Amino acid sequence: MNRTWIILGATSAMARAFARKVSQEGAGVLLAGRDMEDLATLAADCRLRGARMAEALAFDARAPEGFAAIIARAEAEEGEINAAVFVGSMPEQGATDADPALVDGVIADSHTGPARFLHMLAPLIEARGTGTVVGVASVAGDRGRIGNYVYGSAKAGFATYLSGLRNRLTRAGGHVVTVKPGFVDTAMTWGLPGLFLVAAPGHVADDILAAVAKRRNVIYTPFFWRYIMLIIRHIPEALFKKMKI
Repeated sequence: MNRTWIILGATSAMARAFARKVSQEGAGVLLAGRDMEDLATLAADCRLRGARMAEALAFDARAPEGFAAIIARAEAEEGEINAAVFVGSMPEQGATDADPALVDGVIADSHTGPARFLHMLAPLIEARGTGTVVGVASVAGDRGRIGNYVYGSAKAGFATYLSGLRNRLTRAGGHVVTVKPGFVDTAMTWGLPGLFLVAAPGHVADDILAAVAKRRNVIYTPFFWRYIMLIIRHIPEALFKKMKI
C-alpha cells in the first residue's frame, strides 16, 4: 500500500529526522512549514533517501485558510494518508509575562492550529479506513511549571485533543499516537538552563516509528520520562508551588 505522511513543522529537528526515516521506507512525504526554501532542500534530501515523492507545502498554524490546500493535495494521493504534527512555539516565560499578547501565538502554534488541521483531515482518514496521526505533545503538559506554563498548558490541551481524536478514529480503522518528549536537542531547547538527559532527534524519531508500528496510544521519549513525570505529578501541590522546577 502507498503511504503518504503529511509532516507539519517539517523543518524542526525532530521532524527532519522523522521525514528522513519514513523516506527510507519508501513513503511519500508532504513537508509543510513556513520556510519554503528550507523545505525544498529537505524534500530533495528525502527523495535521495528513497521517498516515493516529496513536496514542500506552505503551512502556518496561525493561518488556517491555508489548511485545505494541504489536505486536498494529500487526498490526491492513493492509499494511506498519515499525519505527524511537530508544530509548536515556546518563547521564554519571562517574555510572555512581559507581553501577554504572546500567549495567543503559543496556543495557536502548539494547540489550536494543529487541532483545527487534524479536525479537517479526520474525515479523509475515516473515509479510507486507515491512517495514523502522530501528535507531538510534551512532558511540559503533564504539570504546570513556573518556567513554561503557557507552553505547557497548550501542549496539555493538545494531548487531550489527541485523546479524543484517537477515540474517534479508532472506530474507523485509524489510530492516533500521542508523543511526549522530554528534553530534545532542538532549536527550541538550545541555551535553556537546567537541561539534563537531552535526547537526539533521531532517537525520538525511532521511538515514534516503533510506536506507530505497535499502535501505541501514548509514549514518553526517551522512555524514562514516564517515570520522571510520574514522580513530578505526585509531588503535593503545597510543596510543588515552592519548587523551582
